Amino acid sequence: MTEGSLSSLPAPPTEQAPLRYALVGDGNSPHLLKWARALAPLVELWVCSSRGFAPELEALVPAGRRLALNTDPAHGGGNIALLRKLPVVARWLSRIDADWINPHYLTSHGTLVLLAHRLWHLRGRVLASAWGSDILVTPQRSKLYRRLTQAILRHATLCTSDSQHMTAVMQQLGAREVQTFPFGLDALPSAPGSLKQPWLFYANRGLEPIYRPFRVLELFRSIAAWQPEAQLMVANDGSERAGMERWVQQEGLQQRIRFVGRLSAAEQALQYDQAQWYISQPQSDSVAVSVLEAMAHGCVPLLSDLPANHELVRDGDNGWIVPERVGSAELGTRSAAMLPLLLERADVIAENNRQWVHDHGLFPPAVERLVLTLQRLS
Repeated sequence: MTEGSLSSLPAPPTEQAPLRYALVGDGNSPHLLKWARALAPLVELWVCSSRGFAPELEALVPAGRRLALNTDPAHGGGNIALLRKLPVVARWLSRIDADWINPHYLTSHGTLVLLAHRLWHLRGRVLASAWGSDILVTPQRSKLYRRLTQAILRHATLCTSDSQHMTAVMQQLGAREVQTFPFGLDALPSAPGSLKQPWLFYANRGLEPIYRPFRVLELFRSIAAWQPEAQLMVANDGSERAGMERWVQQEGLQQRIRFVGRLSAAEQALQYDQAQWYISQPQSDSVAVSVLEAMAHGCVPLLSDLPANHELVRDGDNGWIVPERVGSAELGTRSAAMLPLLLERADVIAENNRQWVHDHGLFPPAVERLVLTLQRLS
């Protein structure tokens, strides 16, 4: 065979080089760490942190691919110190020449990336990842925040959202294309087996006003009024804890409600496995990872009446959407009618909810699909 005939043969297939991918967010956040863990095997990962870096993230991403701004931003906006870092961030992004720039939490980090991208004419495309309140709360605070959010969403080539409800709001605000998947679990836990205690309730959202922890206590009080075996375990911490503990004393429920503070992952898993019921009553939320965890551990969820919660729970079938604006006595009557029926089917509910999480609520497969989409768009 001659040299000329060799040149006429088709070139052997070559693997596509990994995307150069820049995360921009809070490097101390477990949420950003979770994204980084899922992305690291799939892309060439770079990370800019508005604060510093958690040790796990430092171990995951080499020092040469990290930039710490060492500011202290508030997610809700007004972050002058962060905006002053704009030239540093823009020069860093220009130097690494990322294919995709992915800000997390749009009010703060999204603004930073939008300005850097526009003013420094960066090549990489923007993937805007919304977390919840940056879409569901902040744009309603003022016209300025609404216009800023709209500008970020319209500038992004692609956005991510963790619920269909939030996706619809993002599209109303001008997002072009949104890939929707829950901020789910790394893996499906083992089935709890026979550990379940029929009238043990568990709550572990932050003890802050947005999660309405007093609503959790009031709901439990209405259940305890008719179910003498009912017990509530309250995990996590926050500004409302002292007031909640006083309320429990005043209501004489100190033998029925226990506060256990922040728990390790292993301790958390044990609480999920022992509890038959999981209570989450925030005033605003997207699909919450803690609810997915509870469902994966076979808990029956008792959720607030929010659009994203209806994506997880079919009321009266695989959980209960707790009605709003009803008094304690009426809430007790409704819970007495609903909960025994759900308890009769608790094993079936647990199996079905675990299967849903397996099919729709695991995070690594969702990120793999996202990276495939980014490769097609690149």
